[in-house]
Order: sequence, then structure tokens, then C-alpha cells
Amino acid sequence: MAKGKTSIFFCQSCGFESSKWMGQCPGCREWNTFVEETVDKKNISGTGKQKNKTAERSVMSLSSIEAADEKRVTTGMKELDRVLGGGIVSGSLILVGGDPGIGKSTLLLQVCRNLAAQQKKVLYISGEESLQQIKIRAERIGNFEDCLKLFCETGLEVIREVIDREKPEYVVIDSIQTMYSEDVSSAPGSVSQVRESTGALLQIAKGMAISVFIVGHVTKEGVVAGPRVLEHMVDTVLYFEGDRHAAYRILRGVKNRFGSTNEIGVFEMRQEGLAEVENPSEFMLSGKPEGASGSVVACSVEGTRPILLEVQALVCHSNFGNPRRTAAGTDFNRVNLLMAVLEKRLGLKMGECDAYVNIAGGVKMNEPAIDLGIILALISSYKERPVDEKMICFGEVGLSGEVRAVNMAKQRVLEAKKLGFEACLLPEVCKTSLNDITGIKLIGVRTVKDAMNYIG
Repeated sequence: MAKGKTSIFFCQSCGFESSKWMGQCPGCREWNTFVEETVDKKNISGTGKQKNKTAERSVMSLSSIEAADEKRVTTGMKELDRVLGGGIVSGSLILVGGDPGIGKSTLLLQVCRNLAAQQKKVLYISGEESLQQIKIRAERIGNFEDCLKLFCETGLEVIREVIDREKPEYVVIDSIQTMYSEDVSSAPGSVSQVRESTGALLQIAKGMAISVFIVGHVTKEGVVAGPRVLEHMVDTVLYFEGDRHAAYRILRGVKNRFGSTNEIGVFEMRQEGLAEVENPSEFMLSGKPEGASGSVVACSVEGTRPILLEVQALVCHSNFGNPRRTAAGTDFNRVNLLMAVLEKRLGLKMGECDAYVNIAGGVKMNEPAIDLGIILALISSYKERPVDEKMICFGEVGLSGEVRAVNMAKQRVLEAKKLGFEACLLPEVCKTSLNDITGIKLIGVRTVKDAMNYIG
């Protein structure tokens, strides 16, 4: 090993540093997450006192600080503005993660187009594609203003100089895994490089009041590649979900310092780029079968938006000793728990049957409010009796078979009424606060046994 260099082991989950490899990380308690990297000893900061400290910092009381509402700039895409909390905040650092080919670069290129149309100075920095490749993709989207500048570079020092010279208002980095700093000797995409690059971009965003979008690749587990500290450093984390072979995409906000979390935006991939789906409930219910057993419409809430979705279940007698259970779009263990409730509280012989549960539309919903929908879909398929097509349901189911209250019940009922549903099956405790709603029949239930009476 060259003189002046040493090996340090980093945890890929939390960034914990160690001089030797360990099976379990002492920081996050994860197993087999340490990777070895070579760093320069001169770049390892010591714990001694800072020298040449010229600026004196002062502390301030909370009452003496003046706080104003953040000024937001619209992206020109209502679905993205919803997830961001109303628009882009000046000086924010936004991480966009997703599978390869899902549409991250297309989404950000459309955002750049809309911002350039507002005469905002935008700089798109790509470390993966050439200028010609970006041009070909841009021609499918539409015409671009001259306010959008393109630059292909992976060196962090060069990028800093270009930003100082051009002074853009918005910067897109595609992607963070390709960026590298000469001060760090490890390869691009390593824990040290990703952490160093993100830290430098954070200083640029906060120091120059520039909004920076960072594209991050995800691992096979579905999380952004690199140290977990990457998500802690940024202001907003957005995940682009969906099957790249399907038409619809879900943009989910999992962290937002300037808005609510767990908001979602729905997009449709077309030839000319991503198109917004302003009414997700309508497209998720499109193609719903008529008069079929095992199909129930439930209502879930993502952030502040109620979404109607179709819960499908298929229950059939098993030909093997161990029945097969499958869940797509929802928690597998939750489905097993609800099936145990049906067997114990209603006497249905679910232990002898294969069961398949699916959330139509390719979305993932884990809110407990869809428990009642899963229960009704399983009973409907088991008994071969369809559920009323004009009825929706929502409610959490407990281990005793009781149907428990959920939040935002009024918004769920109003969404169902807007789409033309005539009845709503909901917890009895929620019904008492909805007496002012007319035009839709409200049916309160206390247990899953009460709910079973409304099947067929």
C-alpha cells in the first residue's frame, strides 16, 4: 500500500467508520454492511482544536429569530408540487431515487423545461449521458428555452467552478453515484465519495441559495445506494416507484422538511414523457370486473389525498399439505393475520385454502384502513358471493375481529361520493361524526361478522 494511505471500513447503511472489518455494525446493528476503502491519512480530520479561527459565532434566543414562510416556485407539474409541499424551496437539496429506467431523468428534464419556460436559470449536469443523448431525449419532450444549460462532468471541483461562474438558480445532478472528489482516493460510487459529494452539494445549495436535485440509484432492496447518511443530509427524499414495463409511475415523498411526508403523485409514461394523472382513483378502478367475487373497492389515504383502489382476492382449496399465500401490493404478514382472524372469529376454514391478495394498479398500500377491504375480498372469494359494485369500505381490523376507527373518514367518504358510489361500509365509531354528509348511504359496522352480512 502506498505511503500516506490507509484502509478504513465503512458501514454502507449508516456510514460508521472502523479500522477493522466487523460482522455487525455497532451504529445501526445491521449485519454484513462493512466495505473496505482506501483513504489518504492527510484527509482524515483530527479531533484537535481548529486553527486560524477568525470568525466568532454567536448564539441567539428563539424569540429573537424572525421566521418567514418559504418562498416556493412551482415546477409546472401539479403532482410534483403536491409531493414537494407546494413547490421548490430556494436552497433546498432534493434526492430523487428509483430503479433504472423508471423515468427519473425524464421527470427532472421536464421540470427543467418548465423552469426554463419561467425564465429561470437551470443547469443540468450529467455524469451518465452525453450531450447528444440528452438532446435526443429532450426532443421527445418538447421545445426548450435557452435558459437551460447542459454540462457533462463528474469531477466535483470542476462542477463547483462551473456553478460559481454560471450562477444558476436550479441545478440537477444525474447521478450522485458518478460524482467524485479528488480529495477522496476511493472510486466513484463508494461510501466516501457519495458522502463527500453530497456534503459539497449541500454547502453549495445552502451557501448560494440554489435548489439542487440529486438523482440516486437504488439497491436491490429498494433503498438509495450509498450510506444511509445520504438521506439524512438532504431536505427531501422522493422515490419513483412502479414497473418500468407498465405505464403508470408513483412518486412518493418519504422525507420532506418543507411539507408533509407520504404524499404521492401519479404519472403515466407516454412517448412524449411523463403525463400527470390528476385523478388516481379513477385510473386505479378502471377495468374493474363486474359481478365478480373477490373484488372490493377500498379507500386509503396517502398524505392528504384519499385514493380509491381495488382489492382483489382469490381463495381456493389447496391440493398440498402447506397452503400457498401470496400478497402483491400489501404486507404479506398482514394478510396472514387477517386470515387468522377470519378462521378464529368467523369459523371459515382458511387454513385449508390457498390465498392470493392483490392491489390492482401496481401500487403499494400498507395503511391499516384497507384491512376491511381485504377481509371482504377474502370472504367474497371464499363464499363465491360478489360484493355490491357501488359500495366502498374502509376500516382497521383488530385481532378480536372488531372494526376500528381510522383518520380522515370524511375525506374518504367525499371521495367515494365524487366518483359515484352509493354506499360506504365504515367503522361504527366513524359514522357518528358524518351525519352532515348526504347523497351516499353510510353503513356502520362493529365487527367483521357484521360486515360479512353485506356480501352478496
